[in-house]
Amino acid sequence: MKKVYGSAAEALDGLLHDGMFIAAGGFGLCGIPELLLQAIKDAGTKDLTFASNNAGVDDFGIGILLQTRQVKKMISSYVGENAEFMRQYLSGELELEFNPQGTLAERMRAGGCGIPGFYTKTGVGTRIAEGKEHKDFDGETYIMERGIVADLSIVKAWKADDTGNLVFRKTARNFNPPAAMCGKTCVVEVEEIVERGSLDPDHIHLPGIFVHRIIQGTHEKRIEKVTTRSREDA
Repeated sequence: MKKVYGSAAEALDGLLHDGMFIAAGGFGLCGIPELLLQAIKDAGTKDLTFASNNAGVDDFGIGILLQTRQVKKMISSYVGENAEFMRQYLSGELELEFNPQGTLAERMRAGGCGIPGFYTKTGVGTRIAEGKEHKDFDGETYIMERGIVADLSIVKAWKADDTGNLVFRKTARNFNPPAAMCGKTCVVEVEEIVERGSLDPDHIHLPGIFVHRIIQGTHEKRIEKVTTRSREDA
């Protein structure tokens, strides 16, 4: 089965529809599927729900879709770097479901493993627990969280072969693997597609069974917060 496509638009062809649920990888500005997000913006797909650790910044990552009002709801754990996100949320234009960071990652992983729900202590006694099933185990109270199964996963990896075996680089490995697992269809953008058999099996972070389409592209290397000091102070 062909998995390598020529562009982000080609890789998303036939997959996008209004009102869909998308799981997106990325952590801060690291490992963001920026080419696929731009293609979604260009396609004009709207009323989207995103499960993602964060929403990027105003002009990068999911932030570009917030600018065009294509996002209806965010399921996230951190939203502190995006002024437009804050404005839309406070004005009631954007729905927000907060999830603790580890819970969100586990919800994605669970969905990808066919686990419909799990119990966790994280969030017990807080607003996170409101409306959720509570259960005691060994004298401790837990809440049930549902696994996430998205219509589409979009992620960014460092390297892939043409079968979809993926290697992530450093912090990009935080959310991209579970995000990739939980989508009914998974589209991946990578910095480099290598020859089949050249990846050490022990170094593969996600097997190709989870990956349906791949593109290779050039990516922007952003620094989330630039901190400098004078040469004299250094």
